Amino acid sequence: MHAYRSHTCADLTAAHVGQTVRLAGWVHRVRDHGGVLFVDLRDHYGITQVIADADSPAFADIERLRAEWCVRIDGRVLARDPSLVNPKLPTGEIEVFATAVEVLGAADELPLQVFGDQDYPEETRLRYRYLDLRREKLHRNILLRSRVIKSIRDRMWARGFTEFQTPIITASSPEGARDFLVPSRLHPGKFYALPQAPQQFKQLTMVAGFDRYFQIAPCFRDEDPRADRSPTDFYQLDLEMSFVTQDDVFAAIQPVIAGIFEEFGGGRPVDADWPRIRYRDAALWYGTDKPDLRCPIRMQVVSDHFRGGGFGVFARMLDQPGSEIRAIPAPTGGSRAFCDRMNAWAQKEGLPGMGYIFWREDAGALEGAGPIAKNLGPERTEAIRQQLGLKAGDAAFFLGGRPSDFEKTAGKARTVIGDELGLTDKDRFAFAWIVDFPMYQKDPETGKYEFEHNPFSMPQGGLDALQGDPLDVRAFQYDLACNGYELVSGGIRNHRPDIMVRAFEIAGYGRDEVERRFGGMLNAFRFGAPPHGGCAAGIDRIVMLLADEANIREVIMFPMNQRAEDLMMGAPSEPTNEQLRELSLRVILHEG
Repeated sequence: MHAYRSHTCADLTAAHVGQTVRLAGWVHRVRDHGGVLFVDLRDHYGITQVIADADSPAFADIERLRAEWCVRIDGRVLARDPSLVNPKLPTGEIEVFATAVEVLGAADELPLQVFGDQDYPEETRLRYRYLDLRREKLHRNILLRSRVIKSIRDRMWARGFTEFQTPIITASSPEGARDFLVPSRLHPGKFYALPQAPQQFKQLTMVAGFDRYFQIAPCFRDEDPRADRSPTDFYQLDLEMSFVTQDDVFAAIQPVIAGIFEEFGGGRPVDADWPRIRYRDAALWYGTDKPDLRCPIRMQVVSDHFRGGGFGVFARMLDQPGSEIRAIPAPTGGSRAFCDRMNAWAQKEGLPGMGYIFWREDAGALEGAGPIAKNLGPERTEAIRQQLGLKAGDAAFFLGGRPSDFEKTAGKARTVIGDELGLTDKDRFAFAWIVDFPMYQKDPETGKYEFEHNPFSMPQGGLDALQGDPLDVRAFQYDLACNGYELVSGGIRNHRPDIMVRAFEIAGYGRDEVERRFGGMLNAFRFGAPPHGGCAAGIDRIVMLLADEANIREVIMFPMNQRAEDLMMGAPSEPTNEQLRELSLRVILHEG
């Protein structure tokens, strides 16, 4: 017999009754039922119930066992009494009568229990992640992640893509986040960078003549953490294609993403219609470029109804250039209690409040109620109701000013209203392509133009588009949103050296700097670069949605905490003096 096991803890069935077996795993829990000991033995595959009574030669050893001890158990397979069969376990028809036990690894007192679903502080869970990973839910999430990645690979190969690996140690590149720099020992004073994405290398792969590339790529960005973002590293499905338009990229990636969600979504339906929404429309309708379309609410501009009207706050606001008033319809939200609750929510978000109108029937007539309706008058109030398509029992909330100042809060309010009123269908996956991103944005403090998104995207209209107002330029950039999260981001690339130089000049990069920083790619484009494009899909976020988790750390095997610290391994750590000397570095700490 094998030194440790003849079967896994998920193998044994009624067909094995009478056989002598050897199992190995962890003691999930021990129960004493009046002199009969029951041990749930767990391994990677499942759980087997082991029993021992006074007649068992292993009884005394079983009595010593504690939770999470790693053990080997020999025994004989018995059939359970029909009344004791556990249909929830693959091994539920049998139990193993223990004849011998060997302790392979005893466990100290546990900082967190593996059995059960108790909540523990995140610091404890991350410091003892190897124990946390033994817990059923997290173990299941990590296995789901592995299966998702395998399925992605199979689907990409089936669609004619070839997997390549790009460098991890490379040069710094403006991808929209801070780099992790790596000092060079051989070149004192110079630094490599960990790639924020394989952007330049995958474009160079197209220039090299490899038509359809993909990889499951690690990416490194020194970012502030969020619930849906790791502060240090993440993985993405990275792909690039030659001789393609935007439609070709969508046609390639959409069946892969849809197939993954159909395969692993637990039966939740995947919307067949993936609408294309212009960036500016997404901002207007949903207050975000990653809208949750499960919520049917669409915001609208209602400025004309307030201009010169009796509600002075909004009327004066509209005298300011660039200001507008937007309405958030709230079907079924027409009660003063709900409106007051949303107003209080807005105040918690840092706003002075959120105006509202709710409509009710009074003596058979429909009327608007609330401070805005009182000051605005019945004619304008009715015009707002008709524009928004509302009826008795409905409400509308209003925010005003410069859209850039209130848009994000309006988007959050839309989500809260949809949830509070039960309008959002939580049990499905709703996708939308967000297209026509602006190429540039203007820094309000410096007045300088900056890239809004990916600096390597082709401007719509090519070189001619870069001769006018940079804020009017739209790029062949696109995102895929699902249930309020950005899952995919990509673009058709700028493969023309003249267009690339001009695009970077607008963003403040002189020709010499462009040549210095991106010379490798720019030179490659001078040797017959094909039109090409692609995208990247966030593996972590995909698995997070499939696992129905709200925090990305629940689907990453060994994540950092909110402060970008690895509590288990003690990173980041201070370098030794010898390491610093080898790298010709000296650490100078800033105060405060």
